[in-house]
Amino acid sequence: MPTPYDVPASLLIERLAKYLKDNVETVKPPSWAPYVKTGVCKERAPDNPDWWYIRCASILRKIYLKGPIGVQRLRSEYGDRKDRGVRPEHTMKGSGAIIRNALQQLEAAGLVKTIDKEGRAITPKGQKILDILSTEIKRELEKKIPELKIY
Repeated sequence: MPTPYDVPASLLIERLAKYLKDNVETVKPPSWAPYVKTGVCKERAPDNPDWWYIRCASILRKIYLKGPIGVQRLRSEYGDRKDRGVRPEHTMKGSGAIIRNALQQLEAAGLVKTIDKEGRAITPKGQKILDILSTEIKRELEKKIPELKIY
C-alpha cells in the first residue's frame, strides 16, 4: 500500500487540503486568518483564500513523516530567511500561533494526538486518511505514466 513517502508532496497536500475543507468540520480558519502573516520573515498575508487548509494538510503530512514532533520544530520547518535590507539575511521561525491553532483543530478532529514530552503524533484515523489519499494519487499517476508501476 502506498504511503505519503511514495507520492509527490504537492499532490498529497492539495488533495488532503480539499479533504479537510469538505469533510472535517473542526478544521476552520480562525477569524484572524485573512489578516495574519505566516511568519516574521513574510511581508504580507497569504494570497490564497484556502491557505489555512493547505497549512493544516502540510502539518498533518509532516507529523506523519517526522512525528512525534513539537511546535518549535514545526516553527523551524515553516521558517524562512528574513530580508534585512543591506544587512545579511537571517533565518527566522514561522508563526507559532498558526501552528498551535492548526494542531488543536487537528487534535479535535481526532487526526493527531499529544504525547507527553515528545510532541504530537498521528492517530490511526489520520494515518488511514493519508494512506488512502496516497493510494488514490499513486493509481492516478500510474495511469498517466505506466513506467511508475515497477516502483
